[in-house]
Amino acid sequence: MTTLRGFPMPRLTVVVPVYNEQDVLPLFAERIRPVLDGLHVSYEVLAVDDGSRDATPVVLESLRRQWPQLRTVRLRSNSGHQNALAAGLHRAGGEYVVSIDVDLQDPPEVIGDMLRLAESANLDVVHGVRADRSTDTPFKRGTAGLYYRLIRRIVGTEVPHNAGDFRLLSRTAVDALTALPEHQPVYRLLVPWLGLPSGEITYTRAVRAAGQSKYPLAKMIRLALDSVVGFSAAPLRVATWLGLGGIVLSTVLAVAGLVAWIRGDVVPGWTSMIVAVGFLGALQLLCLGLLGEYVARIFTTLQARPAFVVAYDSASEADLCKL
Repeated sequence: MTTLRGFPMPRLTVVVPVYNEQDVLPLFAERIRPVLDGLHVSYEVLAVDDGSRDATPVVLESLRRQWPQLRTVRLRSNSGHQNALAAGLHRAGGEYVVSIDVDLQDPPEVIGDMLRLAESANLDVVHGVRADRSTDTPFKRGTAGLYYRLIRRIVGTEVPHNAGDFRLLSRTAVDALTALPEHQPVYRLLVPWLGLPSGEITYTRAVRAAGQSKYPLAKMIRLALDSVVGFSAAPLRVATWLGLGGIVLSTVLAVAGLVAWIRGDVVPGWTSMIVAVGFLGALQLLCLGLLGEYVARIFTTLQARPAFVVAYDSASEADLCKL
């Protein structure tokens, strides 16, 4: 069995990214603890505090005093949901690792089904797939559907539809993910990319138990951009085709202007000039912006800065003895 500092590691690690969740944390602990205790396997719950600014660290410490299997990792600053998840995966010691959000929209009761399916079918990945999203707003459902259609079109059909970051990973899958040199990971795409044996468990998505969503529209757009730019060169190809289209259009306009000059037609030309200049200018800016996204990633990779910095880890030899 895998060991750390000479102590046996748990069978199961549950990684929970947390950011400003002081209201929902007690509800989450109250619901997930009986589920994990009922599995009758050794486990740890690894809560990654992503630089919370409210009373989340205090609530976590209070829960940890009453729950020996709860382990807290605190990041020095807010690094984002995916990087907080990465921090948890890098420090998770279980033979199986489940990632779940703290808002209780993904039911903890499904964890047992995931574990049993992985063990019985010898799977490295079990995706939690949302079969019913009626609790989400129409806007949320519409944008989510558009996101998955776009990703499946660009990346490939192996990306499960309506599968977020609620999943189970084997130690093999976790080790493969943490070995990747990703500075802006998008795990809902990275995990299918590994090509490991996988399965699915469907469930009904619930409403948020308390607090407010930490994924506003701006972060959703950022996730979509990271997904596309991080996994495909399609935007660069789009820029190329737009550039070719702009050249063709400019050529047509030039020929039309030459014909008008030969015929002696008096055409002011001011409007057509402004339209052409504006169109070509916008096209150039779009292409430069797309190119800039890739250059920025090259720059970030060359800097080789860590995506997150851990300030504190409650794990100690005493805590490990209790697992």
